[in-house]
Amino acid sequence: MIMLGYSSQYIKVVAALIWDKDRFLICQRPKNKARALLWEFVGGKVEKGESKEEALIRECREELAIDIAVDNIFTEVTHNYPDTTIHLTLFNSRIVGGQFTLLEHNSMAWITSAEIDNYVFCPADEVILEKIKSAF
Repeated sequence: MIMLGYSSQYIKVVAALIWDKDRFLICQRPKNKARALLWEFVGGKVEKGESKEEALIRECREELAIDIAVDNIFTEVTHNYPDTTIHLTLFNSRIVGGQFTLLEHNSMAWITSAEIDNYVFCPADEVILEKIKSAF
C-alpha cells in the first residue's frame, strides 16, 4: 500500500530515557549519518526477531558500552522524515553496568529539563521533549 506524503520505509526504533537525579542522558549523532550532529536519546533500530527491550539493551551496548535495565514505556511517537518514517518507543531505563564509551555518537551530555532548549534535537524527539518539560 502506498500512502502519499509518507516514506516507503517504516522503521521501528527504540530509545532509552536514562535519569541521574534531575538530569537525563542525551547523545549527539555522528557527522556521517542522517540528521548529523543533532541530539537524541541513545537507542536505534529494532532488528528482525528482537523484542523492543532486547533491541534497546543491544543498542546501548553497541553505542555507549553500557548495560541497562529496561523499565516501562515513557511514550511512543511516529514521525515522518523525508527519507523514512519511524515509530519510536522511549523506555524509562536504568544503567546497571558498563563504562561509558562513545562508540557511535559524537558526544553525550546529562541535561535537566530546563536545559532542553540549549540543544538542537532530532525532529522526532520534539514531542517527547515537550512531555519531559511538562512532567519534570
